[in-house]
Amino acid sequence: MTAKISDARVLIITQNWGIEETELTRPLRDLKAAGAHVTFAAAENKPVETLEHDRFPGETVEPDTTYDEVKADDYDLLAVPGGTTNVDRLRVSAAPIALAQAFAKKGKPSAAICHGAWLLVNAGLLKGKTLSSTRYIAKDVENAGATYVDEPVHVDDAEGWRLITSRKPADLDDFVGAIKGTLEG
Repeated sequence: MTAKISDARVLIITQNWGIEETELTRPLRDLKAAGAHVTFAAAENKPVETLEHDRFPGETVEPDTTYDEVKADDYDLLAVPGGTTNVDRLRVSAAPIALAQAFAKKGKPSAAICHGAWLLVNAGLLKGKTLSSTRYIAKDVENAGATYVDEPVHVDDAEGWRLITSRKPADLDDFVGAIKGTLEG
C-alpha cells in the first residue's frame, strides 16, 4: 500500500459518545506512535466521550475534525471503532456511509472492530466478504451476504478491497498489527 508507515494517512471515524474506549485510543495512539498520519473525525468538532464495556465512563478524546469535512481521496485506510451506541448511530448517518462506500469503491482498505462492521452492513459493502466482529452482530453480517468467522483478526481481499476485522478489545494487538501490516505492505 505505502512504502512505509510514515507515508500512510489513516482516517478514524466515530460519533461523539458511546465509543468503546480502547477500540478508539489504541489504534489512534499506536498508529501515530508508529509514524502514521492519523486524523480522528467525529460527528461534531467537540470532545468525544468514550465508554468502557458500553457502560462505564472512559477517556474523553478531542477529534481533529468532523467526518462530514473529510474525503476518502485524502486517506489510505478507514478505521471504524466499535461501541454499541457509537456504531448504532454511525450506521444511519449519511456521511459515514458515504465515506465507507468511497473507500471500498476506490479499492482502499477499511478496518472495523467489534460493532464497527455494522457501518459496513448499512453501507451495503459486505456481500462476498468474510469477516470477524462481535458475535452480537454476526447474524446482521450474514444477512448482508458475508461470511462470519470467530477469529481475533481476519483480513479479506475479496470484492476488490481489503477489509480488516476483529471481535473485541482483547483482539486489539492483532487488529492494530494487521492495520500496520497493510499500511506497510
